[in-house]
Formats: sequence, C-alpha cells, structure tokens
Amino acid sequence: MVGFRECLRAVCCAVLVILPSVGLWAEVGDVPPPPEVGAKAHILIDPNNNQVLTQDNADQHLAPASLTKLMTAYTVFKELRAGRITLDSEVRISRRAWRMGGSKMFINKGTDVTVGDLLKGLIIQSGNDAAVALAEFSAGSVESFADLMNSNAKDLGLADSHFVNPTGLPTRDHYSSARDLALLTTVLIQEFPEYYYYFSELEFSYQPPGETPIAQPNRNKLLRWDSSVDGVKTGYTEEAGYCLAASARRDGMRLISVILGAETGKQRFKSSQALLNWGFDFFENLPMFTAGRSLEQVRVWKGNLERVDLGTLNDAHVTVPRGRFDQLQIETEISGEPVAPVGKNRILGMVAVTLDGETLLERPLVTLQGVGQGSLWHRIVDAVRLWAQ
Repeated sequence: MVGFRECLRAVCCAVLVILPSVGLWAEVGDVPPPPEVGAKAHILIDPNNNQVLTQDNADQHLAPASLTKLMTAYTVFKELRAGRITLDSEVRISRRAWRMGGSKMFINKGTDVTVGDLLKGLIIQSGNDAAVALAEFSAGSVESFADLMNSNAKDLGLADSHFVNPTGLPTRDHYSSARDLALLTTVLIQEFPEYYYYFSELEFSYQPPGETPIAQPNRNKLLRWDSSVDGVKTGYTEEAGYCLAASARRDGMRLISVILGAETGKQRFKSSQALLNWGFDFFENLPMFTAGRSLEQVRVWKGNLERVDLGTLNDAHVTVPRGRFDQLQIETEISGEPVAPVGKNRILGMVAVTLDGETLLERPLVTLQGVGQGSLWHRIVDAVRLWAQ
C-alpha cells in the first residue's frame, strides 16, 4: 500500500506539471519564453492595441499563398460597403476564372453566381476561381483589381506588401509579411464585422446548375480544434510553404497569430495553437486610459483659463504579463505652453506606458476643452511675462 507521504509527493509533482498549462505562472508575472515556431516568419498580436507579444522575421517579404485572399476579401468588402456591388449581384463566370488551377469552388464557365456565394467560395473553400471571378466583376479585370488591392494596402499602411493577383498563386513581385497580414486581419475584424463571420463557417456547399452539390470543409482546422478560434485563413504553395492567419477570443480578449512558411500543414496548426495558448495564458488586456479623463494639465497664455486639461481622444487598453499591471509607468511629454485661443482636441504632447523600459503603448495628448482669449488686461500681463522669459 502506498503511504501518505508518497501520495502527497505524487500530487505535488502533478501540480507542478499542470501549473504552466493553466497559466498560474502568470499570476506572479513570470512569463516563460514563447513557444518555438517552425516557420520562416511569425507574429502574435493583440489587435485591440496592435501590441506585439512575440515575433520573428515579421517584416520579411514572403510569398503569402492564399493569405492573399484576406486582401481580396477586404477589397470586395469595401466595394460592398460603397454600394457598387451587392451580395445578390450575379457574376457571369469567365473562361479565365473557370480554368483557374489549385483550390476551387468549382464554378462553371458561362454560369451566373452571386457575389455572396463567391465570397463563401473564396473564404471557406479558398477558391482561386472565386477570387478571379470577384476580381473581374469588381474591377473589370484581375490586373485592375490588383491595383485596387495595392491602393488599399497603401491606405492601410501595409509597407511590406505588394499584390499582383487575387489568388496568391506564385508570381514575381507578389509578397507580404507576417506583420502586414496580422494588421490586415485586425482591420477585417474591426471594420467589417458583418462579413467576418464567413471566416468561421465550417463548410460551404456550392451547387453548380444541374449538378450535384459540392460540399467542402473550411481548411482552417483550428476552427474544429478550439472553440475560441473564429478565423481566419490558410494558405499553401510550394514556394510559400504552409501558412495560417488565426484569430481567437477568450474572456473578452482577442489575439491574432500569423505563421508564414511552415514546413508542414500540421506544424502551422500546432504552432498557431501554441502561440495563442501562450498569449492567453500569460497576458491580459486591461483598460489604461479613458477618453476625456484628464491625465495632465498645461499652462495656457493669454487665455480665459490659466490651464487646460490634457487626455486621450479615445479609450486605450494595454496588454501586460498577468500580475504586472501595477508595475507600469506612465510618462508624458508636453510640446509646449500654447497661446490662446486653443481649440478642443488639439495635440499638445504624448503619453507613453512602459514596462521594464519597453514602451507598450503610446498615444497623443489632446486638449479636453477649448480655451478662448482672456481679457485685454490678462493678455497684456501675459505678453509681458512671455517677453520677460
């Protein structure tokens, strides 16, 4: 019979093994190294504030394979919002779209397919034929659509991306980066919630006219492995390797991971799951600044108020290792003492949040109220004081 001490020792050892997996390390602020990722590049961000939790080669120009379709979808979503097309718009399928190789939703030449069905074929089935059909319908040609993609990339600040086609099939000068794709995913989630749900659909069944329905599963296996995952997109070509952008939401906190150039399909899913688990286990997203709340005051010359309150224009959250929020430091830098009149929301400085000397969050400091000119006597007195400085 096993004695009491042996049982106690076994329980203690079990607890020590379990602690890292349930995140209890993070309660005292100890964050273990991020998991090893077998890929050419990767990144993990909190899209609420675009904070990077871990990265490697995140700005390297790499072939994105079908992660290109994130920009294809974004460009079509913009056309939908502008009212130039609708989900019910019917698209006549060209020979070029029908002949596309690689992954397909199996649309037939000369048939009419709605934009809604093509978007599902693009996102859920990763259909190259759907991508070309949407491009031709939205912009007249694949080449013109690629110009739209690049214009959108420039507007979004995606400095390390250039698109030549809407599919991601290998071609010269077609590239993106892990960071750009994470930021693009953030925009898709935040700007187009009415369409983002497509990325979480597990299956789409398309029925060509007069034929048997063709059902295909979503290639993102994390949707089935982890109930907190609600997107986003897989990709593969021989040149690009195995790629995956994934997003998950747990207890009100969202994280986005991007893997580019994994050696196997299994590795991209395993690495993405490990990154997401590490981020959720050891970090937390907490409110830092409230819009309209004074953080600092600054002297105003010649005004009807002597001082004006400074704060942030919007609410701001910060992502920190669990248990270390009270160790954050707030640093403000004021650009100068303004002369009235001073308008509301005028930028007069910056506020930064740091931890162990690393800047986690930075926001402009704006005036929370306007300041008009003071009386003639007050302006004269302040003019003398300014001259005497």
